[in-house]
Amino acid sequence: MKNIRYLIILALAMAGCETTIHPELNSAEQIVVVDAWVNQKPERQEIRITRSQPYFENANPTKIDGASATIEDLNNGTIYNFQEGETSYYWDPVNEPLGVVGHAYRLTVTVEGETYEAYSRLGRVPAIDSIEFQFNRKTLIINQDHYTAQFKALEPEGVGDTYWIKAWKNGVYLGKPGELNMTYDAGFTPGQSVDGQQFIIPIRKDFVNPLDENPDKKNEFLPPYLVGDSLYVEIHSIDRAAYEFLFGVYFQISRPGGFAELFAMPLANSTTNLQNIDKNSRKNIAGFFNVAAVSSRGQKITQEIAEKAKKSSD
Repeated sequence: MKNIRYLIILALAMAGCETTIHPELNSAEQIVVVDAWVNQKPERQEIRITRSQPYFENANPTKIDGASATIEDLNNGTIYNFQEGETSYYWDPVNEPLGVVGHAYRLTVTVEGETYEAYSRLGRVPAIDSIEFQFNRKTLIINQDHYTAQFKALEPEGVGDTYWIKAWKNGVYLGKPGELNMTYDAGFTPGQSVDGQQFIIPIRKDFVNPLDENPDKKNEFLPPYLVGDSLYVEIHSIDRAAYEFLFGVYFQISRPGGFAELFAMPLANSTTNLQNIDKNSRKNIAGFFNVAAVSSRGQKITQEIAEKAKKSSD
């Protein structure tokens, strides 16, 4: 009861405080950050090696020059050497994509005399069977007839597959914190026994229908999709460590703001699978390494598709 009384007093004190303060914060140590999310898409694969920045710095991080990065297939010995470019380190596929499903991979990065390693296994990924649109009448919060979308994909049998599902509306990535869509098999977490079936409805539907506020009207939202709009979806296989990393990122960037921050998770770097090979080194590192297989599908709402969706709703 005493603790509750103190919290109430603190809340009342904060509610009456309107003074703007500008605290001087100590500069945090700059550490190496490795962004190594590579995949089997037939396009240039990039690894970004930068330094951490102050929390309030509003600028893109710049590449650390003179580093090196290689990925080794631990099953067949293939080595992918990444070349230094203007903004990143890159590898271009020539005859075939990077990696083989089921193989294990080691990333080796050398930066300013320090060498770091990380490991990832390239997991399987289900094909996306279709993208469907449903007609919806206008509501109190969406003041016009509109369409909602969902994708259909049959998750393969066998417990323990993890995925990162990404979506683009009209070519624009749905990348808000609330749109991060990670799955364990066909559900959200290991505690859900959903395996070898269609992804559950929140995964295949809720995360691919953006609900953006209408800038012209308060308490109203823009329609998720109208005729002429398109949806493109990718499923990326990730290993269990990457799944945990992305959930850590989600909790760090989904901040409640205001008074609720007193009870929120403290800000901290997400976990990393990168390790310094020199066990005695005190150099810290952040970032992550994952090798992904990718399936994809896109669909545009043509007039014909719109009419069929409208008829099926009647």
